[in-house]
Amino acid sequence: MPYEWVRRPNGAPEQSGALSLEPRAELHLWPFRSLPRRGFVLFIAVTAAMLAIPLVAVLGTVVLWGLLPFMVAAVMGVWWALSRSYREGELVEILTVASDRIEIVRRAPDGAEKRWSANLYWVSVQLYPSGGRVPNYLTIKGEGREIELGAFLSEEERQTLAEELRQVLIALR
Repeated sequence: MPYEWVRRPNGAPEQSGALSLEPRAELHLWPFRSLPRRGFVLFIAVTAAMLAIPLVAVLGTVVLWGLLPFMVAAVMGVWWALSRSYREGELVEILTVASDRIEIVRRAPDGAEKRWSANLYWVSVQLYPSGGRVPNYLTIKGEGREIELGAFLSEEERQTLAEELRQVLIALR
């Protein structure tokens, strides 16, 4: 799944009454990438090789110089399109649960950040099976706002994440 829970132990036991500034739980979400970087390199190499095969027939002729720019442009076009897709997939959402607050930071591919935080005890996780923007629309509600979480996840992943979030919030309250 394109998310990962990062739990950090507190400095002092909960029974001690000491307030820790360290997050008690952290969730990182990112869009799924069906083509890893290694696959990207392999795909570009295979595409270039396959486009070069017909050029063998025209080696040593003037026709080679007529076809070569179009072959290079085709490979560069595929490379540019896949690179742009990778850049847009650099979106990340980080949900941090501290002793009394929950915070969500959404980092866009261009580096812009959107932040939302609320009191941990008044936060609720909502999963709308239908009627939302997508099936199993997942939101977190608190302090008068409701924000979407994991818009890039699949229906099943949003459903699983909603249940995990509810369990974590119950355990940490």
